[in-house]
Amino acid sequence: MFKSSIHFNISERKILLRVFDVLSILIILYVVGNIFKFDYFSITKENWTWVLVLIVYISIFGTVFELYDLQKSSKIEKVSSSIVLTVSTTVLFYLLTPFLTPVLPDNRLQILFFFFSMLVALLLWRIAYLNFIVSPRFYKKVLIIGETSNIETILEAFKKSDPNYKIVGFVNCEINKMETVKFNAIKEYSPKQIHQVIKDENISEIVIASYNSESITSEIYYTLIRLLEEGFPIKEYTQVYEEITQRVPVQFVGKDFYKYFPFSRSNQNKLYLFFHRVFDIVISVLGILVGIIFLPIILLGNLFGNRGPLFYIQDRVGKNGKLFKIIKYRTMIKNAEKSGAVWAKKGDSRITPFGKFLRYSRLDEIPQFINILKGEMSLIGPRPERPFFVKELSQMLPFYETRHIVKPGLTGWAQVNTRYGSTVDDSLLKLQYDLYYIKHRSFFLDAITLIKTLSTVIFFRGQ
Repeated sequence: MFKSSIHFNISERKILLRVFDVLSILIILYVVGNIFKFDYFSITKENWTWVLVLIVYISIFGTVFELYDLQKSSKIEKVSSSIVLTVSTTVLFYLLTPFLTPVLPDNRLQILFFFFSMLVALLLWRIAYLNFIVSPRFYKKVLIIGETSNIETILEAFKKSDPNYKIVGFVNCEINKMETVKFNAIKEYSPKQIHQVIKDENISEIVIASYNSESITSEIYYTLIRLLEEGFPIKEYTQVYEEITQRVPVQFVGKDFYKYFPFSRSNQNKLYLFFHRVFDIVISVLGILVGIIFLPIILLGNLFGNRGPLFYIQDRVGKNGKLFKIIKYRTMIKNAEKSGAVWAKKGDSRITPFGKFLRYSRLDEIPQFINILKGEMSLIGPRPERPFFVKELSQMLPFYETRHIVKPGLTGWAQVNTRYGSTVDDSLLKLQYDLYYIKHRSFFLDAITLIKTLSTVIFFRGQ
């Protein structure tokens, strides 16, 4: 039997962060309310709505300002700005909704007490989180068994997605070992050392990363069976990859692709699709009204900064491969593609000065609410691509056209998790996120995507 170690999975850490963020704030507010003359916010049975509204605001604005991003949360210098923004916005909205919250106090110092109590509570808890939960003693230590060609990709993906997921060793499972791992980030062990490594390194689980299960040697195969019989966790790489990175690793999916694409029932659920369409219509009408408010500014900016047509209309590939005309505010110079279709890239010289502002603020996307109202697009879904690039990418990336089984979206899971794509590698990354969305599509994932979209707009991550 192997000694089990204590570690926290991604979902567990996110729950811990949310629960203790709220608890720390409520405890500090309760203590401050009893020690000082602070009576703006009191925790009683009669005032339960005040507490509930505060919890909702913290949860929403914490998500918007990336307070629950595990990479940010693992470093105090990065999460501090998120804490300040979350507390500031929460307090502001709390003060501006007196029909749900306490009436504004006569003594304005009460507001400062309220603000700094929440700020100190979150800072103290997050420092404790860094010193205990995120410390090396709680790392999930993993042994990889696979082929040498996969290792670097695996290390990079897991390192970027979860700082607490620690790959400590590698065992080459190939019968014909042509090469060994050529970088120092991970140590290679022989199949005979598997049991000893698990014991010495306190390994929590084994991950199998092999394109072809037939390439695994019989020695490793029987060792894994014995471990499984002893209750030791053994997982398949694509399963762990999807769980940690929240994207489908299409580059590792082979002829047994049907195992990886049990698409969400929501794609065929009439009730979900009905409410999804109603939501699209409501939001597109509101978006068009907001667009009318911004229109005078955009007209002036286009007149002096773009000097040409206001709108840019282009063919895009929609649901089931059907073409439609997408409408955007023009952000590039006239005749930007005289020589044919070209990837847009960071610092593209074809983008006008005002076009840069439109892209970073995402205001160039406003006319697409017309496409949503017409039913050609949805608010959430994979971004629609041009026919030329769809044809090109379909030949290079497996399952690329699978994106077209749902309506394209104004925003999407790929858009809120990656930057603007300008290469085939970028398109592969976006495809992984798009397939994850199609596979797990639900009201909950839609809500998360919308909240993360606010973060994208607020932090000007448009391109």
